[in-house]
Amino acid sequence: MRLLWMALCALARLGPGVLAGCTEAGRCCPGRDPTCFAQGWRLDRVYGTCFCDQACRLAGDCCFDYARACPARPCIVGEWSSWSGCADQCRPTTRVRRRSVKQEPQNGGEPCPPLEERAGCLEYSTPQGQDCAHSFVPAFITTSAFNKERTRQAASPHWSTDTEDTGYCMEFKTESLTHHCAVANRPLTQWMQYLREGYTVCVDCQPPAMNSVSLRCSGDGLDSDGNQTLHWQAIGNPRCQGTWKKVRRVDQCSCPAVHSFIFI
Repeated sequence: MRLLWMALCALARLGPGVLAGCTEAGRCCPGRDPTCFAQGWRLDRVYGTCFCDQACRLAGDCCFDYARACPARPCIVGEWSSWSGCADQCRPTTRVRRRSVKQEPQNGGEPCPPLEERAGCLEYSTPQGQDCAHSFVPAFITTSAFNKERTRQAASPHWSTDTEDTGYCMEFKTESLTHHCAVANRPLTQWMQYLREGYTVCVDCQPPAMNSVSLRCSGDGLDSDGNQTLHWQAIGNPRCQGTWKKVRRVDQCSCPAVHSFIFI
């Protein structure tokens, strides 16, 4: 039987017309399509009706040349667009970026990844250009990775390009948090899973979150004596929130990356 199958494969390479199959029938169909068939040898070495649809691999009734005639093609997507602006001003909201499909998956190829991502954000001025950072209580935080993307000029027009301030870091010990932090599993909210009760975390205060006059971040707890319970909320998931107490202010943050955040 093995010799017979090798002979059939050799005949298939001689050219169309020697053996019928998907190539000769010119068929390649998505999903399960009972009309997408040909007459010829199947992969299970049975001669008769064979199929050229995507589901034939699972059904085991593909024509012998299905893989060659209908190669799997993965989904191909383009580059991410730039992040949009915040959906609203002076309150926690979201920004979005998107990418488009360049090639749809075919014949069981890799499906398309997510085409849209959303992340939390907060803008510090009204549409009229008025600063509203003073109204942000409790402290709003996000992952320190976001600091690589935001720009001082875009987020706060009150900062001039000549103003340079290194900012400061606040260390807090977390007291409590909601269970919603642990179940945040979208790509841009997974950082919330590392928030834990009883851990020391670092929160960086940098422009534009830093007020251009007071040189402080709203909710930094700097005036707290260390015994006062302060409140925080994660940007991107308003149900992820909790309390912490101030430990100290330092010039630079030194916590592990998973416990390093920024005021936003």
